[in-house]
Amino acid sequence: MPDLSSLFPQLDPKKGTCRAIIETPKGCRNKFDYDPDSGLFMLAGLLPEGMMFPFDFGFIPSTLGEDGDPLDILVLMDAPAHVGCLIEIRLIGIIQAEQTEDGKTVCNDRLLGAAIHSYDHEDLESIKDVSKTLLEQLEEFFISYNKQRGKKFKVTGTGGPEKAMKFLKAGMQAHNKESKK
Repeated sequence: MPDLSSLFPQLDPKKGTCRAIIETPKGCRNKFDYDPDSGLFMLAGLLPEGMMFPFDFGFIPSTLGEDGDPLDILVLMDAPAHVGCLIEIRLIGIIQAEQTEDGKTVCNDRLLGAAIHSYDHEDLESIKDVSKTLLEQLEEFFISYNKQRGKKFKVTGTGGPEKAMKFLKAGMQAHNKESKK
């Protein structure tokens, strides 16, 4: 089985589209992480009662973030996907953040995307199209989620599709550089 984290992301910069792999579906309390050694998705944790992922959460393959993992993405879609599902998305923005654990702080930004196959989110082109209330709720989710895991998550800003694309391209370059070592 191929390593899904090294799958070609099929980035189309003109359309602002690429592929994402879902680790944790919308509405799920279980947090799953992809394990490239086994090619499987492993249960990484459990959210407290009443807390669940607000949208599908996963990663962009063939990318690398400052935290050493593929770049994270929250995918806005009509219904939950399945763990391991490959989805074509349109980048709409980024939530910029710092994550602190054991006194060490790293950037751990979250890309936002809208599934290409979505009725509810088909008109989203930019983070500016997301309601202020929903965006605040997403930020609060990440703050609470990280707090439950003993980490501090501080939102430092947001950006639209252009900023998200720059971040994605930098993550692809970092992955390419690392894979050549």
